[in-house]
Amino acid sequence: MSRGFTVLIPARLASSRLPDKPLADIAGLPMVVRVAQRAALSQASRCVVAADDVRIVQACQAHGVEVLLTRTDHASGSDRLAEACDVLALPDDAVVVNVQGDEPLVEPGLIDAVAAELTRRSDCVMSTAAHSIDQMPDFLNPNVVKVVLDRQSTALYFSRAPIAWWRDGMAEPAERHTLPSPAPLRHVGIYGYRAGFLRQFPALPAAPLEQTESLEQLRVLWHGERIAVHVTDHAPGAGVDTAEDLARVRALLTPT
Repeated sequence: MSRGFTVLIPARLASSRLPDKPLADIAGLPMVVRVAQRAALSQASRCVVAADDVRIVQACQAHGVEVLLTRTDHASGSDRLAEACDVLALPDDAVVVNVQGDEPLVEPGLIDAVAAELTRRSDCVMSTAAHSIDQMPDFLNPNVVKVVLDRQSTALYFSRAPIAWWRDGMAEPAERHTLPSPAPLRHVGIYGYRAGFLRQFPALPAAPLEQTESLEQLRVLWHGERIAVHVTDHAPGAGVDTAEDLARVRALLTPT
């Protein structure tokens, strides 16, 4: 695809489980720099970190990563991205891919696929990704967000509950439970937006379903908008939320 989209990487210094997470060292580089370098391998025309602290700005500048300083009072990453769209003067029809600042293993090809999905689907205001679940514990885990799609790969619903629920298969004793076919889908937290919708999103009232499930993307569906979903063949590398996650990623990326 053409290099016609922008990657925005929100980076917030405060983290309850991992202090100063964007600056955590991974094989000699701050984590947010690692993420930006991976994103730059995609077909994006521009990769920009949207930071909330001057220390993140300094770290990015020291490694040649484009960065801008945003306000510290944003309620969510989406709000921070909306500000970044204004600062960068992106036109309303520009495609923006939101890559989380704690995803140093993000696949450049997945970024391209999410951007391409939104470009292809003029009926959708957002795009995201999903992959098949192949383990029953993941299907039942409320920390694993599931998504169900229509025939055009448009999201019908996102949930922490196991969906779609296989009535007959789950009626068996627990030790004989099997996953439905086709396989259920795990949502991957990468998003494509049209910049105009991203600017509007923070002003949309929160949805009751969003508050129940603690899933911000349900606000989009509740307000009648559509989200296109790219289904990838393999699970992306996990992000970094805890010290244990950080140790795992360091082990993968540190030269032996």
